[in-house]
Amino acid sequence: MKIAILSRNKKLYSTKRLVEAGVARGHQVDVIDTLQCYMDITKARSVVRYRGEELPRYDAVIPRIGASITFYGTAVVRQFEMMGTFSVNESVAISRSRDKLRSLQLLSRKNVGLPRTGFANKSTNIKDLIKTVGGAPLVVKLLEGTQGIGVVLAENNKSAESIIEAFMGLNANILVQEFIKEAGGADVRCFVVGGKVVAAMKRQGAEGEFRSNLHRGGSAKLIRLSKEERATAMNAAKVMGLNVCGVDILQSATGPVVMEVNSTPGLEGIETATGKDVGELIFKFIEENAKPHRTRTRGKG
Repeated sequence: MKIAILSRNKKLYSTKRLVEAGVARGHQVDVIDTLQCYMDITKARSVVRYRGEELPRYDAVIPRIGASITFYGTAVVRQFEMMGTFSVNESVAISRSRDKLRSLQLLSRKNVGLPRTGFANKSTNIKDLIKTVGGAPLVVKLLEGTQGIGVVLAENNKSAESIIEAFMGLNANILVQEFIKEAGGADVRCFVVGGKVVAAMKRQGAEGEFRSNLHRGGSAKLIRLSKEERATAMNAAKVMGLNVCGVDILQSATGPVVMEVNSTPGLEGIETATGKDVGELIFKFIEENAKPHRTRTRGKG
């Protein structure tokens, strides 16, 4: 099969691993810089051009769209879809997952476990917003933040008010969430491919750090999921309509709660911690499902 990986950097671990996995299974795999693509949108004929040339027809495309280029990246993915190319994750599902507020609203509607979350527009609502999530300690998150950036822990109500006022003063869109103390600065990353959890790891934040992101010095190890955790991850992926994703779960006293569903999960941490060849599993999914003009959206919203 002829498969394209949309990635801005062919030297990234995840991109290199996907190329290796695809070639090992006998496929032609091309890495295409998303921002170097441009579109010829003509009646009855959709084309993607790249560095002065028209791209060939691909059987499948693997979007590795960074959060900072979501708008343009999903437009490129959508153009491939219009050409009949199978996309591992559809453009609409990627856009849906990148909107944290919309994601939580969709997951809530389908009764997926979530931390108590508040969202408001005006500073006059701050005290009641804090009360809504049970008071401090609580977590304030930028809607556009990634890899733990823009996530702040407020230890008490007074500091929570100050932090929220500061963000609102900058016209930043934020969420306020209850702090799951019993998680102990750890979370569980479930890697879902084709509706099944194929690998899972527990990520522990560095000493004194409540965020568990590996980019912030956290560590990871293999974990055996409970039935409830596995079901929660698979349900979250289904609701978001993502075939390949990372579902981040906190182990709370009331059961697993979903913190985020990542449409472009990294492979390095999960493969190192679990020893699983996740790249190969992604290509097996493509081989089984890639058909012209076929999509596999699993959720709506």
